[in-house]
Amino acid sequence: MEAPAHEQRDSILKVAVASFIGTAIEWYDFFLYGTAAALVFNRLFFPSFDPLTGTMAAFGTFAVGFIARPLGGVVFGHYGDKLGRKAMLSATLMLMGVATFAVGLLPTYDTVGAWAPALLVLLRLIQGFGLGGEWGGAVLMAVEHAPAHRRGFYGSWPQMGAPAGLLVATAVFSYFSRMPDAAFLAWGWRVPFLLSAVLIGMGVFIRLKVAESPIFKARPKQEAAESLPVMDALRQYPRQILLAMGARFAENGFFYIITTFVLSYGTERLGLPRTTLLNGVLIATSVHLVAIPAFGAASDRFGRRPVYLAGAVGCGLMAFPFFWLLDTKETGLIWLAITLGIIAHAAMYGPQASFFSELFGTRVRYSAASLGYQMASVFAGGLSPVIATALLARSGGQAWPVSLYMVALAVVTLVSVWLSAETYRAQLTEAPPTGDALSEPSSRSPSPARTP
Repeated sequence: MEAPAHEQRDSILKVAVASFIGTAIEWYDFFLYGTAAALVFNRLFFPSFDPLTGTMAAFGTFAVGFIARPLGGVVFGHYGDKLGRKAMLSATLMLMGVATFAVGLLPTYDTVGAWAPALLVLLRLIQGFGLGGEWGGAVLMAVEHAPAHRRGFYGSWPQMGAPAGLLVATAVFSYFSRMPDAAFLAWGWRVPFLLSAVLIGMGVFIRLKVAESPIFKARPKQEAAESLPVMDALRQYPRQILLAMGARFAENGFFYIITTFVLSYGTERLGLPRTTLLNGVLIATSVHLVAIPAFGAASDRFGRRPVYLAGAVGCGLMAFPFFWLLDTKETGLIWLAITLGIIAHAAMYGPQASFFSELFGTRVRYSAASLGYQMASVFAGGLSPVIATALLARSGGQAWPVSLYMVALAVVTLVSVWLSAETYRAQLTEAPPTGDALSEPSSRSPSPARTP
């Protein structure tokens, strides 16, 4: 017998909250590094370089984490498709937490010389490896537990972990950055990293309390034992993986320009106080936290593609006005620019978890969705602050080449989403070996398209 409706709602809500909290902690760790890379690491780990080169080197270590993410997606995706989603989530959370805590203990360049940036890169690689396996498991736990007509909404809950993590990371870093500069550089910047130990313990405890995905549990055990999910995903869904990668370009690249590159651009190019920019990110992130589930719910009603396409168009339209507003140096306009950019991002990020999950069959879903998501992180998110900084240097401090780069990212995403199939009516069952995830056995009734 099926569980009563209120018990089903309680179950998915519990899973969604656990996914949100765990993902928020992981993103806290990841974003904390990005904020420190923009404001601190160039001075502490690359002091022998001029300010611009030091900033590029610091953003280079930031990008290293993205390079490790596909590897984490492959490894944890493989075991997540074979052993289950739940077990992988606790492992990735612990891995991220240990690496982040260790960053807070690192000696600087003045103490150990070149070992300091080398150790920083190593810890960033570990962070990226852990986060690479985190996303696929977290979103599948939410999406695979959700009722078919609410997958967009509940799938957006782990996505909300990103702005929540950024909000906490920025708030904590902003608080300690108010210290006198000498004290902040001496020890104040370390405290936010050390605090991650407390958050990780909470996250692991919460995640251990949720049940495994019912869709994963329903698959034959023999099939799981014999499969090689990553290879099967590449053979079965190469087109969908590539389109998922392209769909992330604007979302991922635009986000890190708004939240990470903007900090160095504002402080070094425009001479703005750190707190003005950090407060702008805080305000925008608060809006982001609400906008993501709103757009996720909208995708349950109107479809994944229309909502996602609207976000990509918004990002392209904001590319030039974003920097025009920043260059005014007016606090209110700066905050408006960051907020408008983040709303456009939310229109893509909200439906993304359900959209990508629905592209693939259950047997390889963790691996395939992780590959599409994390490979794009290398080429878009990880490199965007580095590319933006290089373009700024080549143009003599003019932002228009960065705007053109943002438009190019939006075009890639628009084409990719346009070529993708609509998925919001799909059932999350196994697709035929050579078919599309939208192809379902005729014995199954279609999912309702919208919330009653």
